Amino acid sequence: MTNEQTMNEPMMSTQAFAVLGGGKIAYVKPVRSEDVHTLYPEAPELQPGLRLFALHAADGTPILVTDSREAAVANAMTHELETVSVH
Repeated sequence: MTNEQTMNEPMMSTQAFAVLGGGKIAYVKPVRSEDVHTLYPEAPELQPGLRLFALHAADGTPILVTDSREAAVANAMTHELETVSVH
C-alpha cells in the first residue's frame, strides 16, 4: 500500500466513529439560526441572523440548540457528558 492510498482511506470505519465516546462525549458546534431548520428538520423556523450553538452526541445525534455556548456545555454536564468543540 502506498502513502497516497493510506492518506485517502479513512483511519476509522463509520461504525467505529459512531460509537466513539461510548455515550460520554458530546460536541458543541456553532450554527446560524437560518441553518437550524435545514440541519434539524423538526426544529421550528427561527429569526435569521442569530448565532446559536448545537450540542450533539459523539455519534452526531442532536441534543439541543441554544443561544449560548455556556448553556450547551451546562446541559452536557447535567447529562454527565464531556464536551469538545468542533470548528
